[in-house]
Amino acid sequence: MSLKSKLKHFLVAVGAAFLMVGVSTVTASAARGDRGTDQSEYQGQYGRLGYGDETFEFSQVGGYYNGSFVPHWTYSSQVQSARTRGLHAHTYIYSQFSGRWQADQMLNYYLPRVQTPKGSIVALDVESGNPDTDSVLYALQRIKDAGYTPVLYGYKNFLVNHLNLQYISTQYPLWLAEYPDYSVRRFPNYGFFPSFNNVAIFQFTSTYLPGGLDGDVDLTGITDNGYTKNINPQIKQPTQQPNKPTTNQRQAATYTVRPGDSWWSIANARGLNMYTLAAINGRSINSTIYPGQVLKLTAGNTTSNSVTQPKSNSSDSWTDGLGDVWHHESGTFISNSWINLRWGAKTTSSRIGTITPGQTVKYDAWSRHDGYVWVRQPRSNGQYGYLAVRDSNNQPFGYFK
Repeated sequence: MSLKSKLKHFLVAVGAAFLMVGVSTVTASAARGDRGTDQSEYQGQYGRLGYGDETFEFSQVGGYYNGSFVPHWTYSSQVQSARTRGLHAHTYIYSQFSGRWQADQMLNYYLPRVQTPKGSIVALDVESGNPDTDSVLYALQRIKDAGYTPVLYGYKNFLVNHLNLQYISTQYPLWLAEYPDYSVRRFPNYGFFPSFNNVAIFQFTSTYLPGGLDGDVDLTGITDNGYTKNINPQIKQPTQQPNKPTTNQRQAATYTVRPGDSWWSIANARGLNMYTLAAINGRSINSTIYPGQVLKLTAGNTTSNSVTQPKSNSSDSWTDGLGDVWHHESGTFISNSWINLRWGAKTTSSRIGTITPGQTVKYDAWSRHDGYVWVRQPRSNGQYGYLAVRDSNNQPFGYFK
């Protein structure tokens, strides 16, 4: 037996021994011992090469920080580079969120940007903030429903102190990190293995190479998913949207909350705005909704995903159809980042497209609400586009002239 074969059998045996905790049977084939890396924009456009014997690579599509998005410009090129080199490419999201509505906001943004195959891993990197068990489970289920393999990543101590990790591990596989030191380490030291139920991947070092690179070992073969396993997974289809109600039906439209519903999911399935939907029911989107509750969908008139603006505004300020105050101001905004251009001045409004760094937008009004300063872009046929140009601290996403 070659040295490589001996090493692989050793890793199989050790990995299986750790996986015996809470598992009735473990076969040798359930612990592969394949190694790979996880990378982000810090590793550059095409990522860093390892030792040449890796089989998989994770790339960070971006980060979510309690409502703020930081997409990684390196994601697409790193995924393409990994696949060109014959690696199984997977995706992870830095996930600082709390509550289902933030989980929805994060995944509505990032899931359409995933470029790894259906069935491949989409991991939630939960290592900061104030996560809660319900929303983490909800987010993992949404990843599964989208046709990917959901995995929860993090440091064992943080996850145990913030979540019911034992329960989560009965539903979804874990990817846990633990390092014995910061010496360059090509192979895992299982003396520092973070023993827990259902650990599928072990991140054993942050210095896989000199200068820093995360090194991982696959204990179960999960990194084959999307490539040699689950190539055509069953994807949960969204509920078919009902036909548009008549005027009389709109007046009395109600909805009975089902398990797993959020303000966003109910509103989105009916072409509504979740902020308005909550307000109609005398609540905010931070309010918890429970299965069996009956919600009003309308308040006399139908709501819309877009912002209703008066046809002409003769005063310096006015209030739109969602209750937000706008002010006339003609100007030009030049973006220095990627910003979503939307049909409404809400982060939940439908996207028109993306404003790229250096792109110019002429606007005729502005409003401060929901943690951002928004501007209104006149478009054809009397329509408007909207984009956020400042954050809650009034820091601009570009400059004005």
